[in-house]
Amino acid sequence: MKKIASLFLVSLFTGAITLGAYKLFFEKDTYTVVGNAQETPFLRTSTAVTSAKGAGINEVDFTIAAEKTVNAVVHVKNLSISKSSGSLADFFYGSQRQQTPQIGTGSGVIISPDGYIVTNNHVIANASQLEVSLNNKKTYEAEVIGADQGSDIALLKIDVDQPLPYLAFGDSDNSRVGEWVLAVGNPFSLTSTVTAGIISAKARSLTLGQQSFIQTDAAVNPGNSGGALVNTNGDLIGINTAITSQTGSYVGYSFAVPSNIAKKVVEDIMEFGNVQRGLLGIRGGDLNPQSASELGLDEVEGVYVSQITEDSGAEEAGLKEGDVIKKVDDINVRKFSELTGYLRSKRPGDVIDVMVERDGKRLTRKVTLKKDQTAILPSIGFTVKNLSEKDKKTYGTKKGVKIIDVPQTYQRYGLENKIIIAVDDNEINNIDDAKEHFGEIPKYGRTSFTMLNENGEKERLILQ
Repeated sequence: MKKIASLFLVSLFTGAITLGAYKLFFEKDTYTVVGNAQETPFLRTSTAVTSAKGAGINEVDFTIAAEKTVNAVVHVKNLSISKSSGSLADFFYGSQRQQTPQIGTGSGVIISPDGYIVTNNHVIANASQLEVSLNNKKTYEAEVIGADQGSDIALLKIDVDQPLPYLAFGDSDNSRVGEWVLAVGNPFSLTSTVTAGIISAKARSLTLGQQSFIQTDAAVNPGNSGGALVNTNGDLIGINTAITSQTGSYVGYSFAVPSNIAKKVVEDIMEFGNVQRGLLGIRGGDLNPQSASELGLDEVEGVYVSQITEDSGAEEAGLKEGDVIKKVDDINVRKFSELTGYLRSKRPGDVIDVMVERDGKRLTRKVTLKKDQTAILPSIGFTVKNLSEKDKKTYGTKKGVKIIDVPQTYQRYGLENKIIIAVDDNEINNIDDAKEHFGEIPKYGRTSFTMLNENGEKERLILQ
């Protein structure tokens, strides 16, 4: 009898262990913390859809965002004509070089029901004809309304007889690293392709701080350029633009123009016909441990101001060389690309709060952004600006443009801060004259510049 009782207890104990193990390892519930003051706070089973933020990939529902997006993303075909390189016989006998049609493809995003489409500038560059295909396979000829090479954004328009599905711009400043996103486009001409990933980084610079990208690990390949980057709500937070790859195909990283920048470019093109850039009026760069130590700074986050531009909003607001910019409005500034990215969403006349660190104290100044008075000259790449009243007095002239930066090729000539008053005997009065006449410089041959130095003396530079 005792033996039977012992066997019964062993069996009962073994069964309890087995049941407990099953409950622990196989029968899992989804739980959420309840914080309602009218209920007892404890863990309870949740039947609600888990939020995408902080959730695992198996718990995120991408279907709603995908359904909202695929019909608003289009396929863009760029037909251009290229000329074959001429032979020696062509040069001597004037033979016509063969013209070869080329087709490039990309993507675009419908942003209004009447057919406005945003895409990348490089998708539509040099096009002689543009064709847009919708997800329902209807095709339209597209017109370029405007484009901005600096942000790589272009605006197209197709004429439609009924409203189109479209995406509204979201607020890219509110996107967060680690947030789930979808990339929608037409890679390798595979229409309406959706890939998922997370935001890997923000304010990523690929060209010495001239851009501020959202970096993701959603798969993006050739043909995705100009397509949509959306969050799990289907909000457009970026325009897919580039990948970093030695093979030309996706290897784990892709980059998108933030929606706040793209939206501002589109609005400028529609209202002004070109992009209105609001300048802060500083030169500077990122800090690192060595530079921070040399400057006697305790922190390495922020933008160090090395120069204040004359007649700029920064000068008028009292910013100084040696300041470290820590914040603009509500945006923390840890590196230069975060500053430039935010400024690209602003226009001349906008007023922003700039927080700087100076002599161990933090100060906030209101800065009115000024209109960009600089230009990069075609053919030669000089950055020039219109003359200020101080420049006119210093150099003794009322005409010309001031060189403020040159490509490395020309740095040995000591051209910075000189005034260009003529090119190839064409008088230069301002930036508009300079852009026109530098655009006429022949690719081959000799070009001469007439310049003034700070003593008002004329100098001439001849480039072959």
